[in-house]
Amino acid sequence: MEVRLVQLLASFIRVSGEYALARLEYAIQHPAQPAPPVIERPPDASERTLRTRWPEIEAQLDQARDYAKQFARPSGIERQDPSGGWLRRTVQELDQYARAIRWVLTVTDEG
Repeated sequence: MEVRLVQLLASFIRVSGEYALARLEYAIQHPAQPAPPVIERPPDASERTLRTRWPEIEAQLDQARDYAKQFARPSGIERQDPSGGWLRRTVQELDQYARAIRWVLTVTDEG
């Protein structure tokens, strides 16, 4: 497996842990709101994980991205709702890693 993919997956795994904490904090701060969607944490940074679990994780990320749109960065949202801001930032970071992983997968499959 490519070193770039291992590094990207490891980073995705790290940030998915942060997302789980941000999700929990948001749910605690806003019990009347629907909880943010779950994004399963990949078990490891392996090729097997990419082949078997990645499509499902990308679909979960799509749901989280849609959920986080409600926190579209109007001025001062972090001051008004720090938990929503943290949730939005972790989803953005996960999205960046997921796009990079998808790009590397596409390039290596074509090559």
